[in-house]
Amino acid sequence: MFEKRKIKKEIKKCQKTIEQIEKKRARSQAALVQAVLLQEKTNDADVEWFNKYTGEITACRNRMLELKDKLKKL
Repeated sequence: MFEKRKIKKEIKKCQKTIEQIEKKRARSQAALVQAVLLQEKTNDADVEWFNKYTGEITACRNRMLELKDKLKKL
């Protein structure tokens, strides 16, 4: 029982983390979209930040899926 509660808490933590990172990623994403729409060269820093945040989101989502699978097995 304690294990289930612990896993659910971790899942919620992952969800909050994902939301926070998505907000940060939105800034660089907006800059990239603007550059594409204005047919300008994209800023390398914006591309790096976007890729960094996307990688972090993917890692969190993968962790969350692992936790959900573990929860189902209990």
